[in-house]
Amino acid sequence: MSADASWDAIVLGAGAAGMMCALTAGQRGRRVLLADHADAPGRKILISGGGRCNFTNLHTAPDRYLSANPHFAKSALGRYTPRDFLALIERHGIAWHEKTLGQFFCDGSARQVVDMLAGECAAAGVTLSLGHAASAIEHGDGGFRVTIDGAEHTAPALVLATGGPSIPKLGATTFAYDTARRFGLSIVQPRPALVPFTLGPDDALFRELSGVSAEVEVRWNKVRFREAALFTHRGLSGPAMLQISSYWQHRTPIAVDFLPDAPADWLLAEKREKPRATLRRALSARLPERLADALLARLGLAGELGELRDAVLRGAQSALAGWTFSPTGTEGFAKAEVTAGGVSTADLSSRTLEARRVPGLYVVGEAVDVTGWLGGYNFQWAWASGWAAGQAL
Repeated sequence: MSADASWDAIVLGAGAAGMMCALTAGQRGRRVLLADHADAPGRKILISGGGRCNFTNLHTAPDRYLSANPHFAKSALGRYTPRDFLALIERHGIAWHEKTLGQFFCDGSARQVVDMLAGECAAAGVTLSLGHAASAIEHGDGGFRVTIDGAEHTAPALVLATGGPSIPKLGATTFAYDTARRFGLSIVQPRPALVPFTLGPDDALFRELSGVSAEVEVRWNKVRFREAALFTHRGLSGPAMLQISSYWQHRTPIAVDFLPDAPADWLLAEKREKPRATLRRALSARLPERLADALLARLGLAGELGELRDAVLRGAQSALAGWTFSPTGTEGFAKAEVTAGGVSTADLSSRTLEARRVPGLYVVGEAVDVTGWLGGYNFQWAWASGWAAGQAL
């Protein structure tokens, strides 16, 4: 695209939120330019959900999002719901299934979602510009001037939909934050979210369990999640750990209940019923053997249940129900599924996602300080915030 042009709106970022915003505005008769520095739209969508795109969550609710303003997401989420996006999926004949915890996935490929959104954009008359970054953005005379591949594009409205810095190998940058700052918007410190933990030398024993997983309950302060945890060669991952990582603060411990379904005093009951059974056998009946061995090695316990004092067994129960890990950090933006923090909600309208002090400037999706739980919540925020802005353009 080389010639200068004028538009009703310019949307920067052809990801989930950007495409939803563009197609929504286009359907309302707006002339929209959707631009992205990548050479194809929806790159993050394509790798999501193991390639099957966990495109929404049935249990979407504002309390499943992190933000400096916990009420901010209510308006958009309330007006564009999981059922609305599901209706779009079904209209395109895309087969889907519900997994645990309300998660919706494509039966086939995430490519179907990208093709659907791209097709909706085309049908709505959206012009797509790929492979060239916006090299300059100016604001004045009631509009915006954006230079892309040497051509100047003007519009009364500009939408920042370029996400956060998570997964830089897909081209993620801080572009949205840098641009928002130029226009006087404040940024809540970005940090990696839904990201694996790293463990230090003190927990080397557990790093040797790489590949072992177990269902646990993990706690940090008053937040808790019950899902699978996975040991890696660097530390802790799996859904439970990714979930708690979004809340975790550096240099604080997390607590893990390795036996969330075990009844109270279960080891004492086992001792009464099977005094000749070994502690290892009792534990490995409930946990993967390698994990059971590692936990018992750290506890320094072995032998038959009947040989161990009740106080010792109660101590083991307590340790297994509240095992503390002190992560040294996380694997950072390179492995983070999303970014927490971002453009401050205090500077945006919760109804339209428009900047309060810069008429015509909108910020949607991951670039905003709204971060969902694992399991389709972040896509639902992308659809809802993109739709809300598209309705306002």
